Amino acid sequence: MLSRSCISTFVIVIAFTFPVFADPLPNTSPLEVSGDFAALMVSGIDAYLSRESVESPRGRNFSSGPFSTFDLPANWDHKSLDPFRQPLARLVGANEARDTGPFELVTPLGQSTPAATCDAYDVYAVRWRVLRDVYGEGLLLEPKTTPIACVVALPDCDWTPETIAGMVSNTPADRQFACRLAQAGCRVVIPTLIDRNDTHSGNPDVRMTNQPHREYIYRAAFEMGHHIIGYDVQKVLSVVDRFTADNAGLPIGIVGYGEGGLVAQYSAALDGRIKASIISGYFKPREELYREPIYRNVWGILRQFGDAELVALAGPNVTVIEASEHPHVTGPPPARDGRRGAAPGVIETPSFEAVSAEVERAQKARVTLGFAANIKLVRPEEGKIICDESLAIFMETLGPSVKVPSKVMLPQSISPPVDPDARMKRQVQQLVDDVQVLVRASDRKRAEFWSNANPASIASWQTTTKWYRDYFRKEVIGSLPDTTSEPNPRTRLIYDEPAYRGYEVMLDVCPDIFAYGILLVPKDIKDGERRPVVVCQHGLEGNPKELAEPKSDNDYYHGVAWKLAEQGFVTFSPQNPYTGGESFRVLQRKANPLKLSLFSFITAQHARVLEWLGTQPFVDPSRIAFYGLSYGGKTALRVPAQLDGYCLSICSGDYNEWIWKMTSVTAPFSYMFTHEYEMYEFDLGNTFNHAEMTWLICPRPFMVERGHSDGVGIDEWVAYEYARTRRHYDALGLGDRTTIEFFNGPHTMHMVGTFDFLRTQLNWPPR
Repeated sequence: MLSRSCISTFVIVIAFTFPVFADPLPNTSPLEVSGDFAALMVSGIDAYLSRESVESPRGRNFSSGPFSTFDLPANWDHKSLDPFRQPLARLVGANEARDTGPFELVTPLGQSTPAATCDAYDVYAVRWRVLRDVYGEGLLLEPKTTPIACVVALPDCDWTPETIAGMVSNTPADRQFACRLAQAGCRVVIPTLIDRNDTHSGNPDVRMTNQPHREYIYRAAFEMGHHIIGYDVQKVLSVVDRFTADNAGLPIGIVGYGEGGLVAQYSAALDGRIKASIISGYFKPREELYREPIYRNVWGILRQFGDAELVALAGPNVTVIEASEHPHVTGPPPARDGRRGAAPGVIETPSFEAVSAEVERAQKARVTLGFAANIKLVRPEEGKIICDESLAIFMETLGPSVKVPSKVMLPQSISPPVDPDARMKRQVQQLVDDVQVLVRASDRKRAEFWSNANPASIASWQTTTKWYRDYFRKEVIGSLPDTTSEPNPRTRLIYDEPAYRGYEVMLDVCPDIFAYGILLVPKDIKDGERRPVVVCQHGLEGNPKELAEPKSDNDYYHGVAWKLAEQGFVTFSPQNPYTGGESFRVLQRKANPLKLSLFSFITAQHARVLEWLGTQPFVDPSRIAFYGLSYGGKTALRVPAQLDGYCLSICSGDYNEWIWKMTSVTAPFSYMFTHEYEMYEFDLGNTFNHAEMTWLICPRPFMVERGHSDGVGIDEWVAYEYARTRRHYDALGLGDRTTIEFFNGPHTMHMVGTFDFLRTQLNWPPR
């Protein structure tokens, strides 16, 4: 977990050209707001996101949403909706080509003896290759008569395949739905889903966590453009591939409960070969997705797809929505014995009315697309799942002449069963290992992504990287809509020191969002003189006073803003919203499904600050610099990469081989083992490491400040990544515009090489 020592600071250098003013500054209104500006800022962003979440279905409506231009092709087939499915497949990382091949028997390996049997069907333990060294693993229920259909049956992730196959004693009859399907004549495969336990979440040689297995895989996968949802879907669709190849002409269906319902819903949305589906204990409005476990978080999903739109993607196929009780999840496994760091998240059963309203939206979507609605809402008896009515609709679609048996025929074991704990360990480790394969290939993927950037000259570099800057802003950070609101600047005098005066500044950004900070103005500025500004950014749980309060000198910022002001720089110390404990992390959770992040708001705030500073008569708009520590160092990379108004940037205590830090399962300082679950940015590993962010800052000057004992990383990783920054600047003949300072010290602003860098690059004092 980041400590106070992981606090970021960013500094802007501003030029003032005016006599020192009293309270308020000219052309501003008096600032009359009091209280905790950080808390007010977080609250405002929360209100904005809550409003956007509630209103998000309007952007998905079927007259102006993603389906509005769809024309039903005359030669309809199961691939006709692929143009809509492809973006969804990318969001969940289910867009890789799958391997094909037969099911392999795993118990006993290579032998044809069933694991269990009854008069109607045999049960085999099987596995199948999905991609690379990732295998699906579970049970195959093979009817003893010619199959009439093929079905993928998905239990909730906390149930083993044996539970719904009738091989676990005292299992309620409604959970044995795979048995009933096999008994009716269906060939049934039950994949193992990664569960919510934390047994294997971590590295015993480094640290174990209380993250559910699904979260532990989600974290690194999300950074690499993949997802635990995508891995599950790929396992299911690889079964569908085999059904199609081995059982030509047989209809294919899917049934899922709980997390299995989630996977069934995404699978049916992504593959039109699935002719019928039952989604039980999952379907609901998703406008409060942020409250659910983080392994359900999908970047930008609410801008295009709610559950209604996902079901609509099944086209003409039959969907049964079962409004049953959802799995009851109150949070991750409890913290204990050093295990900690899991993200909060709950699963609760929605009201029947909420489910019904979302079903109505889905039905309208199907009709708008030109299909019969074919969506049936079933309400089982309280506490029941996959009821007779649901199965009857499902089976009528797959085999009209076949009836679902009322009495379940359970199999009897005839060979040693698979150890479910060992199977889960294999399944978890395969996905952990596969993400590391992606990490090792990420430098090559980024090189391919950047292949259209032309470093032949500074001019060609600036021209060809405009697309990358736009991509970074829209697809990685997430951008707020352009606002036409006025800044409405409000200021008040709070410091009057011998060398400078200090003003609180508040600026409107957009509804509910404001920028706030402390401006320090040297008293020796002459009329008509324009000075450089340094924007000094605090870090995690910080505030502007820690940088700007006269004579303050804490362990991290050492009074950087007032010390620069005493040297004649104008400084501005903004309040950033990464404060308030869990409050700001909830903002990230709310933002992600809307294709936004905390830095969407931070960037908009800085854009407003730059705009306002540039209008001040004492500021040189061409000399506004940025200096930030830790979380402020994150800002020093992400904001100047988007905003040209910063003429240089200094990243202190954050620059790193960032993708390794986010995904490593061997480094003790990796975020894989800590509570900073909000750090993860979708697909960053294939697009922008820290060096690539500095390429967006180039040709403007850039500097790294690194303490040898700074626990956010190690010198070797920092130097490795910085070499890529330095090589790029040198190749463009700009080697004098970048440097790195190593110093003996911890996570702090050293203010030696950085102050020299500011004086040199900002030409202050004038030479």
